[in-house]
Amino acid sequence: MEQIIGNINGIGFTLGDTILELSYLIAALLFVVGLKLLSHPESARRGNFFAGGGMVLAMFTTLILHKDAGGNSIQLTNVWIILSALTIGSVIGWIVARRIKMTAMPQLVSLFNATGGAASALVALLEFPNADMNNLGSVLVTVLGLFIGSVAFSGSMIAYGKLDGKVKDIFSGVMKYVNLLLLVAVVAISVFIMISGQTPVQLNWAIYLLLGVSLLYGIMFVMPIGGADMPVVISLLNSFTGIAAAMAGFIYNNQAMILGGILVGAAGTILTLIMCKAMNRSLLNVIIGSFGGGGTSAANQEGGDMKEISLSDASILLSYSKSVVIVPGYGLAVAQAQHVCHELEEILSGKGVNVRFAIHPVAGRMPGHMNVLLAEADVPYNQLIEMENINPDMPNTDVVMVIGANDVVNPAALNDPGSPIAGMPIINAHLAKNIIVMKRGRGKGYAGIENELFFGEKTRMLFGNAKDSLQNLVNEIKSL
Repeated sequence: MEQIIGNINGIGFTLGDTILELSYLIAALLFVVGLKLLSHPESARRGNFFAGGGMVLAMFTTLILHKDAGGNSIQLTNVWIILSALTIGSVIGWIVARRIKMTAMPQLVSLFNATGGAASALVALLEFPNADMNNLGSVLVTVLGLFIGSVAFSGSMIAYGKLDGKVKDIFSGVMKYVNLLLLVAVVAISVFIMISGQTPVQLNWAIYLLLGVSLLYGIMFVMPIGGADMPVVISLLNSFTGIAAAMAGFIYNNQAMILGGILVGAAGTILTLIMCKAMNRSLLNVIIGSFGGGGTSAANQEGGDMKEISLSDASILLSYSKSVVIVPGYGLAVAQAQHVCHELEEILSGKGVNVRFAIHPVAGRMPGHMNVLLAEADVPYNQLIEMENINPDMPNTDVVMVIGANDVVNPAALNDPGSPIAGMPIINAHLAKNIIVMKRGRGKGYAGIENELFFGEKTRMLFGNAKDSLQNLVNEIKSL
């Protein structure tokens, strides 16, 4: 037995206990520092190292110094199993992260988020047999950990399927009632588990029933939500995973897990609310999938003729402009055109044109999707301008190029109270002197309404795949 070196309120502690708790404190501080550094792209890489270092510290000090109630260390066999799992998981994660394309980054984020939710749910499921049923607080965190972790897992897997085109949306008014019924069932089962007075063995059926209903709720919760709302959903599911991790921390009385989970949960919740504000919609409105359709305004009808522009005219217009703003959208990611877009920006900058990128908070399919996409193409971060900062410069901009964006530049949000997107903050591309829109076809955006911008007097359309159109445009400019 390790020598007791101190005593607090009648509870003795050893040197190993002290070092272990100190390592958790250091890990928690590293989490905070890492999160702070993640707030800016230039320091985000260091932030990942700080936060990752904190997690590595907490894991290895636990393996070496943790002791159970009887003062016994983790069995050597279990240590080797844990280290093997960590090694296999790390190798797989490294390979996947190195090979994944930036266009598939939202899917990868969803998949990683699902694993975090699954881990927290498994912790709750495995520890339930050890729960003290006379301690309602202990039972509550176990039940919450199982429910939230399960929802985060199954919801994130559905989000992955939607983003990857494997799962279709279900837009039906019935879904909200199905979800409400499932939520009532979750609450009922949870209350029964907590107040039944039965032992964990007797409640074994109930805990597995709760697991099944929770997994089903996670699936049905995400199914009605459309692709354009995925940034909000991914952020929300990420906060669920953090909260579930915090519940696992309470189960094990582990301060590092508790603080780490709280940080992730709080950050995800704040980001979710910020993006809802950016769309001028409530979180409930996003969750029930009511975005799109239902509008009675003229915005739902044909807006007139779209006027096209030739490659030669577009190249001349861009080459002889003083200021050009590029508005990227999901179409840029789908076409994997970020690199050729950067090439266009470099050519124009070489001609003395001031080129900037206007970033809408919910453009793409995950929080910061456009920032990540353009950063992967080595576009300088100081050229990525947020919506509220770029909008005042729009009237003085010679050309705005809209690449694969739709609803985030639709003036109907500002001037049509009957539009489904009324009140949503947009990038004011319509105020620029000239607008070039790159689209694959004449289809509508996710909201299902025509975009007034596309029919404007100052707007010219350049139809085709964004990557091909941009490459042809680059070649045309080079030949001038």
